[in-house]
Amino acid sequence: MRIPVFMVLVILLLLLTACAPQSAAGEELPSDIRTLENKGSDTMVNLALQWAEKYQSLNPGLRISVTGGGSGTGITALANGTVDIANASRSIKSEEIEAVAARGQEPVEFVAARDAIAIIVNPNNPVDRLTMQQISDIYSGEINNWLEVGGEDRPIVTLSRETNSGTHVYFLEEVLRLGEKDNKTLFSPDTLLLPSSEGITAEVRDNPNAIGYDGLGYVTHEVKVVAVAAAPGEPYYYPSIETVNNLTYPIARDLYMYTAGQPDELEQAYLDWIMSDEGQAIVKELGFVPILSP
Repeated sequence: MRIPVFMVLVILLLLLTACAPQSAAGEELPSDIRTLENKGSDTMVNLALQWAEKYQSLNPGLRISVTGGGSGTGITALANGTVDIANASRSIKSEEIEAVAARGQEPVEFVAARDAIAIIVNPNNPVDRLTMQQISDIYSGEINNWLEVGGEDRPIVTLSRETNSGTHVYFLEEVLRLGEKDNKTLFSPDTLLLPSSEGITAEVRDNPNAIGYDGLGYVTHEVKVVAVAAAPGEPYYYPSIETVNNLTYPIARDLYMYTAGQPDELEQAYLDWIMSDEGQAIVKELGFVPILSP
């Protein structure tokens, strides 16, 4: 039986439509559209989305897909070859370097911004300053009542990001363990693990007993930021662009982007733009700390 010509044309049209590239939203994209996959740190995800949106407006032939999931998730995807650029709010671990190397590539690190981790409490909590040692003792369970640090006679509820979060790893190593390599202090088993920075903010806002930590870019007026001293007897500082850049605020870190091997031309152009004045202006706008002079 002969198939009518118009039926052949319909079949060919359907096949071509199925093969056409599509965006994450499902709309058909022109075949000459170039794409970048960017995944990782939840701390960085809003920043990465703003970067992508602006850069795409300057480069209409490019689509940048941005997703979160945590620093570990992004770096794992980089090792698996399923993303072009991984975002991380901590430096890459030795075993992750080995995982990328297993595919015959070496991860390349770029510092894209800086961040301060703010210690936050409920606005009705009278405590407004803590030392690093006190924060460590609170999160390890050595201190479990606000009365012990100048507050009211209330139990302390500690909030943390989940373990796949780079912020969780950084906080464990640099705050609970005070940056000491041989220190094995762990989070108290009573610590509540929440999947997002927004979740921590919401819980602190609603719970007068809670203490949490968030990247500076996620802090809102609904919570109170606590001043932090590196050690007893030393000055207390609030997190800000100035105190991060002059190294006086003690809980500050770099935010990273990683490629597997040297970036190709498309990736390098995007990274160069992120580190330009225009890209860093978005960093400042969202409450993070630019890597360039403010």
